[in-house]
This record gives sequence, structure tokens and C-alpha cells, in this order.
Amino acid sequence: MIMKRFLPALLASAVLTLSLAACNGESPTGADTGTTPDDVATAPLPPLPAAVDTTGGKKAPEPAANSPMRELSAPNAVEDIKKMQPQM
Repeated sequence: MIMKRFLPALLASAVLTLSLAACNGESPTGADTGTTPDDVATAPLPPLPAAVDTTGGKKAPEPAANSPMRELSAPNAVEDIKKMQPQM
């Protein structure tokens, strides 16, 4: 009976000990590697390239309700699904 209560507490304490050791930032052996997060050299990232034009330069037609170039959004999808449903 005591073992049933002791085992979960033992497992919980082991998990807590291991997670604290992992989050501490030190190696488990206690050896210091000599680097801290402040020692890391940083450089700015290169700028992102321009987005690729997949429309071929075409503009959306004025009545955009049935256009394949229409924005993909939840309200537009609901409208399209309702149009596909058979009317009872």
C-alpha cells in the first residue's frame, strides 16, 4: 500500500529534478563550456526576396465573386460551399 503512494511521488520528483537540470543551462557533469548566450556573434539576416508573381501580371476582373484569383478566406469559402450544395 505504501509503495503505491511512494512510486508516483518518486517519479514526479525524478522528472522535476531532470527537467530542472536540463533547463539550468549547465552541462549535467557540471563542467563549464566557457560560453554564455552573450558570447554568441550575431549578424543581421539578408533581406527577403520579392514575392513571386504567380498571376502572370493579370488583374482580377471587376466582379470578383466568381474569380479564381479571389482572396482565400473563410467567408468566401462558405459562399462557394453554399453554391455547390444542391438546393432542396
